Amino acid sequence: MSRSTAAGADRVWSVSEHLDNILRQLRPLEPIELQILDAQGCVLVEDVMVPVSLPPFENSSMDGYAVRTTDTQGASGEHPAVLTVIGDVAAGSGEPPAVGPGEAARIMTGAPLPPGAEAVVPVEWTDGGSGEAGPVTGMPAASRTPGASSGEVRVYRQVEAGAHVRARGSDVAAGELALAAGTVLGPPQIALLAAVGRAAVRVRPRPRVVVVSTGSELVPPGEALGPGRIHDSNSYMLTAAARDAGAQAYRVGAVADDAETFRATVEDQLIRADLVVTSGGVSVGAYDVVKEALGEEIEFRTLAMQPGKPQGFGFVDAGARAEPPTTDAAAEDEEAAAEPERTPLVALPGNPVSAYVSFELFVRPAIRTLMGVEPVHRPSLRAVCTTAVASSPKGKRQFLRGRHEAAAGTVTPVGGAGSHLVGALAHANSLIVVPEDVTEIAAGSEVDVVLLD
Repeated sequence: MSRSTAAGADRVWSVSEHLDNILRQLRPLEPIELQILDAQGCVLVEDVMVPVSLPPFENSSMDGYAVRTTDTQGASGEHPAVLTVIGDVAAGSGEPPAVGPGEAARIMTGAPLPPGAEAVVPVEWTDGGSGEAGPVTGMPAASRTPGASSGEVRVYRQVEAGAHVRARGSDVAAGELALAAGTVLGPPQIALLAAVGRAAVRVRPRPRVVVVSTGSELVPPGEALGPGRIHDSNSYMLTAAARDAGAQAYRVGAVADDAETFRATVEDQLIRADLVVTSGGVSVGAYDVVKEALGEEIEFRTLAMQPGKPQGFGFVDAGARAEPPTTDAAAEDEEAAAEPERTPLVALPGNPVSAYVSFELFVRPAIRTLMGVEPVHRPSLRAVCTTAVASSPKGKRQFLRGRHEAAAGTVTPVGGAGSHLVGALAHANSLIVVPEDVTEIAAGSEVDVVLLD
């Protein structure tokens, strides 16, 4: 007897019951250590402290001249301060020269402030050592004007102590918390990790999600359609949705309506899957291969929702089917002692809108749970529905595609109720939720809206 039969095939599950049942059986993935670029999109499981202050030394925030402030007092266009240039201080250069009274060192952005200097005069406030009257707009390349690192410079404005100088620790100080556990690592966070010297961190990895579509009628995009054939859009849509949720997703080419082929395909993919998502083959037809192939492991359910009535969830492993007997007693003992790896599988209906709505309601929260990141659900809010919803099935929670306008606080249904209308889906940015006990909505009524972007 299959699990679905054992559980009572006639039971109708609510959306909340099905979702809660899935999430209760999932746990965040075990942490691993990754190089920081490989950790992009992952969730930190450790606090990262700052070992060395940033910046680790006083440095210039401008290209210009490092000076003593007293030497620039009263400087103006009519009466510039004339200082002796004692050398260059470039970013990453060695020990900088000390600046004494009446002296200046030409300094580049990011270079350490030399001893004796108290401020930096931007080059645009000087003649750049050219000897010409008036300020310049920049410095010539050092390779072309080697003499510019000596001679004299005219300063046309005075500066105060600390001007155009980045203080040591002005970004983050040693001992401070750089990133807290639970942080999702994006480009700015990876920049900070690199800046504080962390080459690797402990994270929960991005879940590996394998997407498999079923249907003998499916043809890959780019190939000509024969009679009765359609292009496979579900696998592309669901793979993109899984990546958008934070997963590392793999798309498998559509599988024909053959239970043995489908089962073998799923088993082959388990080695790289933390979660398998299928679309199609979960209804009550004679060619519903997902039910036929996985009926002993996956519980197939009827949900009180539209679209997305047929759903499935359970765990699969490569050793679920009976294997030929072995004569190696030691191997038998070892196999008996080993706990088979069980991979969660969410089976979605095949109509594109049903598959996408089901993904957003059930698969996205599952992915976020495996990541160990909050929130697991899409944000929701109340909005005014601009047009009437004439009919919604009693006893079912309906999810209509909508176009939400944040500035106006409104939402407008997009397309009809058909679960095959991909064109309307492409123009929706939200789902309008019609509760089970509501059969119609008047224009101007407030409704619950799930935001999709």
